[in-house]
Order: sequence, then structure tokens, then C-alpha cells
Amino acid sequence: MKQLSRKNLILVGLTLFSMFFGAGNLIFPPFLGQMAGKYVWIAMAGFAVTAIGFPILGVIAVAKSGGLDTLAKRVHPIFAFIFTLLIYISIGPALAIPRTAGTSFEMAVLPFLWEGANVTVIRPLYSCVFFLIAFLVSLKPEKLTDLLGKFLTPCLLCLIAIIFLLCLYRPMGSYGVAMGQYAKNPFTTGFLEGYQTMDTIAALNFGLLIAINIKARGVQDEDCVVKETMKSGVIAGVVLICVYAALAHMGALTSGQGYVVTNGAETLTILVKFLLGNFGLIVLGIIFFIACLNTCVGLLCCCSEYFSGLIPKIPYRIWVLLFTVVSILISNLGLSKILRISAPVLQMIYPVAIVLIVLALIDPVIKRFCYVYPVTIGVTAIVSIVSVLSETNMMITQVGTVIQQIPFYSVGLVWFLPAVISFVISILISLVWKHSR
Repeated sequence: MKQLSRKNLILVGLTLFSMFFGAGNLIFPPFLGQMAGKYVWIAMAGFAVTAIGFPILGVIAVAKSGGLDTLAKRVHPIFAFIFTLLIYISIGPALAIPRTAGTSFEMAVLPFLWEGANVTVIRPLYSCVFFLIAFLVSLKPEKLTDLLGKFLTPCLLCLIAIIFLLCLYRPMGSYGVAMGQYAKNPFTTGFLEGYQTMDTIAALNFGLLIAINIKARGVQDEDCVVKETMKSGVIAGVVLICVYAALAHMGALTSGQGYVVTNGAETLTILVKFLLGNFGLIVLGIIFFIACLNTCVGLLCCCSEYFSGLIPKIPYRIWVLLFTVVSILISNLGLSKILRISAPVLQMIYPVAIVLIVLALIDPVIKRFCYVYPVTIGVTAIVSIVSVLSETNMMITQVGTVIQQIPFYSVGLVWFLPAVISFVISILISLVWKHSR
């Protein structure tokens, strides 16, 4: 078989969507809408670049390059090892996987606990049950399309659609005034908010798992697998933009109502209680549970596949078990702590991932310039790391002062101009080196 049937292609596309659409994807668009108010669609455009555009381009770039490791080795083998390891740790047991349990607990369990309930006991119990389910599903990664694509994702989309249609029928209000950074720079604030979904770095790994599912449905030729992976990425991107737009609109409807919220979970809670009363909390809890479970399973599979290949003596199932146990422990730190930890880590990794994806997409044009990958990626990485260390007061003041003078520092894009300049310089260096040989 050279290509998937239309039905199977849609199912694989929905599977990829479900792997992307987890904890952060539910939290951030409504909060963006609530904070951006009348500027919601400008902010949404920025959010779409980093939360939809680059993730889908990442899937395509990795598929065309023959895998993340092959792509990253264009920079340097040592970089490939360190960068790939950091990505898998970030989207795996260190941050993203525990976040799925933390978010689903706060939305699917916490609102229904009785007064005086011992949360410190109930949270670990819930984490164990949640991760036990994820562990059992993750044992057969080639079967993800059957569970995620055919069953859980359609249920999730139907529930979100119901709430969205109720918002159209009975809107809570109108778009209010933008707040915070959204009032000053709605596009760039939305752009940076997209980092929190972790989807661009996750996309660099999901391609492998999607390829496994495509092969399980009869497509064996590697070139055909790449093409079908790209098609499924486009399908996932279309569904993502529709769902994000709906969630952002719903959040924006609460912006003029005077509510003070700290995250998108609170925004959605206010909205569903207005629409459906306490029953709305049940619906919202189910939505969060399904979305978080989908992503948790996808990440467990990806990380376990990678590490079982890195250390073949430890089989895939043992890695799944190990990551499950570690994620249970970290998830009990609580959602707020996990989000605080993830922000600076993502600000270091995300710019490198974005630049690497861009270079991969234009590789046919630049591959004759041997210094483009190492110089451009190296400069981007250094600037991103130094910037974050400066912002968190972990670096000497003089260095922080220099970093702050770089254009776009104030909007969180300090890496952009150095990346462009280093790209141009690396081409010149490559031409000089080639000419001197």
C-alpha cells in the first residue's frame, strides 16, 4: 500500500491532534481570550504561529529529514544528543507528562471534593489511577489510532463543540478591554504564550510515533510514510486552529465581566457554570480528563520509544513503567509549581527548536553552506540561555545589561535578530571557506 485510505488518514490526523491537544492546549487559549479581550484575534494570530504553525512544520521537517536525531546531527552529533535528550526530558517525565495529571486533577476532581477533604492524600491517589490507565494504553503504541483517533478524540471534539454552540446561543457578554501585556503587544504576547503548549518541541518527536501507526495500517515504503505523516500533520493543524479559535472566543466573552482569573482553567469554569450550572463542571471535567489522558499516552509512548532505542538493553515496557512512576511523583508538586518551572526551560529550548525547523524546511537551498546549521543554532542557543539566566537573576548584571540592549528583548524575542544575523554570516563564512579550498 502506497497511501492511507481517506478514512485512515483522517483517523491518523485526529490521533496526532489528540497527542498535541492536552493540558496546556485547553488552559492557554481561553486565558488568552480573557486577557486579550477586544484584541483576541490579534493575540490569537501570534499564538497560532507557535502553537499551531511551528508544531505542524516541525512534524513535516522531521518527517522530511528522516528523524529528529538525523536533523539535529546537521548541527553536530554532540548537539544532537544533548538537544534530543533535553526535549524528551522536557516533554516527558520532567514537565509535560506530570502536567497532564496535575491539570486533569484540578479540573476533573478538585471541584467535586467535599469541604475539608484531604487534598494531599487524594491527589496522589488520583495520580496513581490516572497514570495506571495511561500506562496500560501506552504498552501498545501501534494501537493509538484505534483508541485516540476512533473514540476519545471524537468524544472530546463533540463536548467542546457543544459548549461553543451554547456560547453562540447564550453569550456571556461581549469582548472587554485587553489587560496586561495583551494591551501593549497582543501579537507577541500571544506568540510567547504559545511556547507553554510545548507543541513545537513535542512535534519533533511525534512524527516517529505517527509513522509507527501509519506503518501499522499497511504503508511500508519510507517515502510514502513521510508523505502520509505530512498529510496527517495538515489535518491535525486544521482541527487545532478550529478548536483554539473556539476556546479563545469563549474566553474573550468573559473578559468584560469583571472576573479576576489566574489561568484558563478558571476562565472555563466560570463560563460552563454560567451556561450549564454545576452540570457544566462535570462536562468540563470530562473534557480535561480526555484531553490530558490523550497527550499523556502520546508522550509516554514517544519518550519510551526514544530511550528504548538509546539504551536497547532496557525494553520499551520498562521505560514506560519508569516514566510513569517518575511522573506520578513530580505531578504531586501541583500544577502552579510545574508551570512556573516549565516557563524558563521552554524559553531556552523553544527558540532553538523554531530555528532548527526553519532551517530544515529550507535545507535544499542551504545544505551547500556547511556552517549554517552549527553557527545559527549555536548563536540562538547561547542568546536564549543567557537571556533566561539574566531574567532569573542567575547571571552577572553586566551580561544581563548587554542582553537587554538587543532589539526585541522587551517582547521576549531577543533571539530573533541574532539568529538572522548569524544565519547571514554563516553563509558568508561557508562561501569563503569553500572558495579557499
